[in-house]
Amino acid sequence: MGKKLARRLVPDPFWDLVSPLTPRFGPRPQGGGTVPLEERTVFTAVVFVLTSGCAWHRLPSVFEVSPATAHRRFSAWTESGLWMRLRQALREGPELGNEGTWVTAVVDAAVSRNAPTPVDRPGEPGEAAVIARRSTRPGEVPCA
Repeated sequence: MGKKLARRLVPDPFWDLVSPLTPRFGPRPQGGGTVPLEERTVFTAVVFVLTSGCAWHRLPSVFEVSPATAHRRFSAWTESGLWMRLRQALREGPELGNEGTWVTAVVDAAVSRNAPTPVDRPGEPGEAAVIARRSTRPGEVPCA
């Protein structure tokens, strides 16, 4: 994946904040598989899906992360409470400069992606009918 895109999606100050909060992944219990990917590479792919509105199975190959791996890590990070810990870390006020808004948008997207989808009733526009906000930041890479 292009370093420019990776650094736009997950700038160094953002990664410095996230890195100590992410659980580490060892070999999968069933064995086999491929060499584990760098955490930042997978996190960047997850950030793209969260902020672009792309479906997991449409993750572009430029990220060099399989959609299954990206989704599995997102689920594991969600179960571990990563997004809430990241939100708390933001409240404690790390100096992120202009990146603070971007980090907040990513956390909000992660939390809302994991929220249960409300059921719309006929004739009543519910939250599920509202089109999610999409960030224009990752714009160079369309969903596959």
